[in-house]
Amino acid sequence: MNTPSHRSAAAPSSALKIETRSIDYVPRNERHGKVWHQAPFWFTGNFVLTTLVTGFTGAALGLSLVYAILAIVIGVCLGTFAMAFHANQGPRMGLPQMIQSRAQFGLRGAIVPFIAVVFVYIGFNVFNVILATDAINTVLPGNRAPWYALMIILAVVIAVIGHNLLHTVQRWLTYVMISVFAVLTVAAVINLQADTAVADAHFSWSAFLIQLSAAAGYQISYAVYVSDYSRYLPHDTPSRRVITWTYLGAASSALWLMSLGAFLASALPSPDAIGSVQAVGNQLLPGFGTFTVLIAVPALVGIMAVNCYGAMLTGISAIDGFISIKPGIKARIVGISLVGGVIFAIALSIPQSYLQSFNTFVLLMLYFLVPWTAVNLADFYVVRKGQYAISDIFNPDGIYGRWSGAGLVSYFLGLGAMTPFISLGFYQGPIAKALDGADIAFVVGLAVSAIAYCLLSCTRDLTAEQRAIEASERLFEGDES
Repeated sequence: MNTPSHRSAAAPSSALKIETRSIDYVPRNERHGKVWHQAPFWFTGNFVLTTLVTGFTGAALGLSLVYAILAIVIGVCLGTFAMAFHANQGPRMGLPQMIQSRAQFGLRGAIVPFIAVVFVYIGFNVFNVILATDAINTVLPGNRAPWYALMIILAVVIAVIGHNLLHTVQRWLTYVMISVFAVLTVAAVINLQADTAVADAHFSWSAFLIQLSAAAGYQISYAVYVSDYSRYLPHDTPSRRVITWTYLGAASSALWLMSLGAFLASALPSPDAIGSVQAVGNQLLPGFGTFTVLIAVPALVGIMAVNCYGAMLTGISAIDGFISIKPGIKARIVGISLVGGVIFAIALSIPQSYLQSFNTFVLLMLYFLVPWTAVNLADFYVVRKGQYAISDIFNPDGIYGRWSGAGLVSYFLGLGAMTPFISLGFYQGPIAKALDGADIAFVVGLAVSAIAYCLLSCTRDLTAEQRAIEASERLFEGDES
């Protein structure tokens, strides 16, 4: 890809218009937005029925409600911690999240985490479109394919218009979701009794850690695109405020919906995201449960748009590592449309029982993303301390190179270290078996990958890197120096 120019005829604006940038650098004179907008964006991004499903895990394994919620709280707090610190990279670097990985893995080496990340985007959107269609079928039963197509098209249109519309949609949906689900939560607390549907509700380390890992993995999944939506913020936005607002939005909605999911699963004999919400709401007021289910559909379409947008950025970043791509509207439209087509094809080809494997999907996602997030955060906060030669991220002959041994070795060391601790339905590592199925793999992966990367990065050429940083700053922001 040609190094993107830092000049633009467009003045900084938050007005709604089609976004022209994709994986290229956002110059400081184009930055706009309010940092507190990160909170409602991530609140609604997390306030979807798939989040509710994550809270079913503990009860399904026989865990009592108190311990299930405790596991959710710990998992959400840990997972959101990683996510929120990624958000700070957006204003500092002015780049989408995953292309930043080139600094750790190399221009082409970054394809390794990219593959896992695209899998996450596609997988979540398939879950989301199936759930949204289930919701619509409660009042309009019939062929599912037209609803799949309609919602994917809506998500694609929102994603094509881009960053500003995504923020606007998510922000306004926040007020609606809080109002409706507050009433539903009160109804659940009044009408249901905890642990009545869980035979011999108890505590077990295995169930506790699986629920904890599911909650943490769900939150870490947002780390792969969090700075996509903070990269337009002014460069001097205080780090503390970016991290705090992101954390508050993402954690509060996850804690709310996952805990509600745990409560429903402990009190209802056959919990499911659609039926449980509908039954509890209708018990309070006839039709309210159905209304709540339908209100959840726009939020699912909103996060589908966010996922389509992120998948496009990651896909373009991957291809650009091997074949130069000119960033712009055309590349964005083609990329997002292709993503939508893949989601539609997969949703049509799989049975609805796919939703039953949601927990396995989340845990698999956690295993592949943990080494990446460890390497990326270690590089930004410990090794390079937020100082990068942005122009070299797009240059195959730059200081970051095509392949970086430090990042790749650290990533695979983390994966290898986690393997004995993995606990899945179809595979259990030897240490997980010894721990009676308890899963602590993500803690091991974080530690091993982060430590390995810091140790392997000690030999980099600091002088050459500093010269490259200064040259990049002059290229992009020369008028401000």
